[in-house]
Amino acid sequence: MSGPDPFCQPRRLRRGAALTLVFASVLVAGAATGSLPTSDRKPTPGATRTAASAARPDEVTEAAAEAMAEGKSPMEAAQRAVSRSGDRWDAVYSRGEYEEFKEALDGEYTGVGLSARRERDGRIEVTEVAAGSPAAGAGIRAGDRLRSIDGTKVDGRPVTEVVSLLRGDATDAAAGTSVRLGLERGTRAWTQTLHRARLSTDSVTSQKLSDDVTAIRIGAFTKGSGDIVRNAVRQAPAASGIILDLRGNSGGLVAEAVTAASAFLDGGLVATYDVDGEQRALHAEPGGDTARPLVALVDGGTMSAAELLTGALQDRGRAVVVGSRTFGKGSVQMPSRLPDGSVAELTVGHYRTPAGRSVDGHGITPDLEADRQALQRAETILTGLGQ
Repeated sequence: MSGPDPFCQPRRLRRGAALTLVFASVLVAGAATGSLPTSDRKPTPGATRTAASAARPDEVTEAAAEAMAEGKSPMEAAQRAVSRSGDRWDAVYSRGEYEEFKEALDGEYTGVGLSARRERDGRIEVTEVAAGSPAAGAGIRAGDRLRSIDGTKVDGRPVTEVVSLLRGDATDAAAGTSVRLGLERGTRAWTQTLHRARLSTDSVTSQKLSDDVTAIRIGAFTKGSGDIVRNAVRQAPAASGIILDLRGNSGGLVAEAVTAASAFLDGGLVATYDVDGEQRALHAEPGGDTARPLVALVDGGTMSAAELLTGALQDRGRAVVVGSRTFGKGSVQMPSRLPDGSVAELTVGHYRTPAGRSVDGHGITPDLEADRQALQRAETILTGLGQ
């Protein structure tokens, strides 16, 4: 497993709703939000409670207001009210957590620019160093072994804990704060002090695999990622088919997922959703490339906005979906600001694919099941589609 520093999401967002805050603002401003899991453990897919049985925003706000009037914690009172709903996606966030969450969706984070994975023997190995980052400036390279962080040995620890130490989550470390790393390269061992910085993520990458195949990977739907996908499609060689890699994509800004869908569709329906019983729809923009062969790669880590995109491409016959069944997160959340500035995220509805399929608790079944060598299978299919 690996744990890239850039895509580790805000502090303490390991509660249920942190996996996706799916439609946080599409309901009010035309853009929806989601987030990336920071824990290796994910909730077991299953149907959530309906919006009618979930906590109501006014009930939670009232509980928080009463607590504040009594000199008690509004956030704790809201959390108790939310917990009674039984909805696994309902959650309450402090003002700082929510602000940091929104910053992450803008494609920014505070860190040193290291990605790492844990080897089978428990060693933590650097897998990638972001260009222009503090780690790159210190000469740290992929393949280096990370032995300790601020004196804490990291061998055998989950990558999520290692990332948390790098970011300084326990102390809410800001840009400019220092972190001391114990490193090893071959027979050389040394200690390096870095200063954390505000860095940007590359949520979309494009790679030419051959003359006939271009792979576009979307790690998350952060601000601007939809346009990056459209540009990548336009810049791909004219005869090249596309592999759209959505594996491990836990969602993000739904408006960006709709823009990404517009790269492959000539307008039309992307998804429908309900808000307190009122039906609404999301549509692609006209003018997308509908001729290129397209394969979408998915797995159990494909969630939320990524499932919305997958469902649209599959239902409309635009892509062959390859991989394993997706996670199954299709509920709609609405943010409510509480008296102390904290935010409650509460389920208000669910979305469906263009064919009317419910994703929540079910996920999307690929057209072709593939686990190992899924990318190679996708290339083979894509070559056949292009003939």
